[in-house]
Amino acid sequence: MPKIESLLLTAARICTYDGQHQLTNASGFFFARGERLFLVTSRHVMIDEPSKHFPDRIVIEVHTAEANMASSTGFSIPLYRDGKSLWRQGLDSAGEIDVAAIELDRGALPEAMVYSAFTPEHLPGSEEPVEVGASLLVVGFPLGFHDTLHHMPVVRHAVLASSFGLRFQGQGYFLTDGRTHRGTSGAPVVLRLPERQGAADELPWRLLGVHSARLDLGTRDLQLDEALGLNCTWYADILLTLTQ
Repeated sequence: MPKIESLLLTAARICTYDGQHQLTNASGFFFARGERLFLVTSRHVMIDEPSKHFPDRIVIEVHTAEANMASSTGFSIPLYRDGKSLWRQGLDSAGEIDVAAIELDRGALPEAMVYSAFTPEHLPGSEEPVEVGASLLVVGFPLGFHDTLHHMPVVRHAVLASSFGLRFQGQGYFLTDGRTHRGTSGAPVVLRLPERQGAADELPWRLLGVHSARLDLGTRDLQLDEALGLNCTWYADILLTLTQ
């Protein structure tokens, strides 16, 4: 069996539930901080007041056998305990950040679970150049679509469409130019490391951000003008705060 690329094993397909009723599909990924393991996704996957989206749990699909990637199981994660939310979300000067992290109970996860996780070392340094137009990947589950036999995500190509490091219009995100769909919310947006930097790394990617949503103009003529094709991606450095 060919070796599975570590990047694909960072992503997790998320289904949201209200009791036994499935609500939506989304994307997420694993982030490790020391011995602790978190699932990261968009905050609006956990709760979204405008659309009246109020799940009480999520289920992620996890691989359970390295020798057989078709072997998987659903792992249920409650979102509330004693009426209090269990996920963490952030705020900045511009308001709420559309990123959420929830800590996973390692003891409850399948013992043979196969996954890969980003760490703080995968975040870009403050002086690290990321050029506009850089080629990026978005790893997720658009419209819930994926390899249903091997339970693998798909990868979409995007390019950096705004200055990395600047908060676009004062918000805590940058823009990408790429084709995305519902269900991609919460997907990691990554940049390949140069070989000299990443060759020895088991996960040679820089985690730049968390895909949130497509950006559009309310003034667009729906008949004359195509959609912008631009997306909001929240800076991944918020994870240092959410996983403290």
